[in-house]
Amino acid sequence: MFDQLFKLSENKTTVKTEVVAGLTTFLTMAYIIFVNPQILGMAKMPAGAVFSATCVAAAIGCFLMAFLANYPIALAPGMGLNAYFAFGVVGGMGYTWQVALGCVFVSGVVFLIISLLPLREWIVNAIPKSLKMAIAAGIGLFLALIALKNAGIVVGNEATLVAHGKLTSWPVLMAVLGFALIVALEYRKIMGGVIIGILAVTVVSIAAGQQKFGGIFSMPPDIGPVLFQMDLAGAFKVGLVTVVFAFLFVDLFDNTGTLIALAHRGGFMKPDGTVPRLRSALISDSAAAMIGAIVGTSTTTSYIESASGINAGGKTGLTAATVGVLFLLALFISPLAGSIPAYATAPALFYVACLMVRGLTEVEWEDLTESAPAVITAITMPFTFSIAEGIAFGFISYAGIKLAAGRYRDIHPAVGILAVLFVIKYVVIP
Repeated sequence: MFDQLFKLSENKTTVKTEVVAGLTTFLTMAYIIFVNPQILGMAKMPAGAVFSATCVAAAIGCFLMAFLANYPIALAPGMGLNAYFAFGVVGGMGYTWQVALGCVFVSGVVFLIISLLPLREWIVNAIPKSLKMAIAAGIGLFLALIALKNAGIVVGNEATLVAHGKLTSWPVLMAVLGFALIVALEYRKIMGGVIIGILAVTVVSIAAGQQKFGGIFSMPPDIGPVLFQMDLAGAFKVGLVTVVFAFLFVDLFDNTGTLIALAHRGGFMKPDGTVPRLRSALISDSAAAMIGAIVGTSTTTSYIESASGINAGGKTGLTAATVGVLFLLALFISPLAGSIPAYATAPALFYVACLMVRGLTEVEWEDLTESAPAVITAITMPFTFSIAEGIAFGFISYAGIKLAAGRYRDIHPAVGILAVLFVIKYVVIP
């Protein structure tokens, strides 16, 4: 049955290899079941329900990728977009989390339409590489600031905006040690290094009496409080166009880049650079985003951590299906998730930030008309506490700088149109 479903013989793999690869991928990305409820909980969403939504959305996303595209690529609520959801849309703009879920759903619908039409290739090819890399790096810096805040390392200050907190406090010390442990384990290529770091800090904190232990196993929390709670009417407000675009834009480019990178890593890419079944993979991703919003979580997207399973021999959708089953089994460890403090997940956020910021190395630093907009894009995300503002400033500055430098031919029509639309948006909705 598995051979017929996933073409195991054709791909020269076995059930055992695919299952082991799925377990490997799950262990490298399972931190999301602990981190996502904490982040979305800051948007006043019920953490228990979000925990269930995270597991269910991830499982459905993995099954979609497994059965529609037959790729060993796992999906789950994406890092960065969940932070933008909680701190940008809900915390910063003051919208309800129901409206934010509506924006995620609408962005998923638009992504699905784009994936079915030739628009996707046109948009992806239109955006200069420097801006793509800067957006990824900016999201990394955004995550880093949130991680430092959750750890108590960075605090607010009326005179200087930010300052360091009490560096000898328990949360700070544990966050620092947790980050050092994660980096060391990942450097030594220890499977599940991130989740080991989170659990190690939690265990030490419980043993030291700094954190209460709620147990490990129980029946899954009720998903009802977040299921079908998205506010679609609110998502169509004029002021939320930028928010929907931010969710769409980041998911589109992050997902496309992830799929291409994983296809190259797994040897799925053809000699001419094309990726077989790419449209099916993108449809899986966009459908997962929509379903994620329905069940009650932020944008669900493909995970680059799937590379660990591919390195372990995963070649087909059976790997992704295995990850999906494991996410469903994870529904029964909600007490453990509730026992993990924010400073234990902060190191994981900061580690992901480190991986994302390295995108700046691919910016053309010798060309100021490319590097300046990239810096503006990356820096404004954490400083405005908004991914959407960083994207908008990046497009506007790119078009403006190119025009001022007489390099107007470098401006793709899509970039120019988006820059003008962003300017209009700031004029109409200051």
